[in-house]
Amino acid sequence: MAPGSALIPRLMDLSPGTEALRYCFALPARPESVAVARQMTRARLDEWRLDDDAHDAAILIVSELVTNAVVHTASSRVVCELRCLDNRLRIAVQDQGHQPGGPRLCRSADDEHGRGLLLVDAMCSAWGSRDAGNGSGRIVWAELPHGSERSC
Repeated sequence: MAPGSALIPRLMDLSPGTEALRYCFALPARPESVAVARQMTRARLDEWRLDDDAHDAAILIVSELVTNAVVHTASSRVVCELRCLDNRLRIAVQDQGHQPGGPRLCRSADDEHGRGLLLVDAMCSAWGSRDAGNGSGRIVWAELPHGSERSC
């Protein structure tokens, strides 16, 4: 699937007077897709005009979550969704694999893996994971508050 081909409507109406910006893309679960995910996220957040701090944190979070999906699951693709609503940016990455127990923070400095989630934990206001349902993988999400020229 080509980058961006899973694009869903950018603007969706949630309830009268409430709108959310939403962007979704699918990429092959390969190491080179991490850089593509960063580029696609950067381009969309530039369009949404998020403040610099949230913009940079979101790109790093996408990078870490997509890297985890590529490295720690047996997925053939990953799907990333960005949703901007009520001055919050929600990032979700779905893989097709299954990591028993889901992602875990590794606080030991000697661990080679797991430091990415420590970064995610430090940069966002909340994060977590859940099964995607029907054995179709796992969704890991993170949420960031932000300011923007446009009220998301």
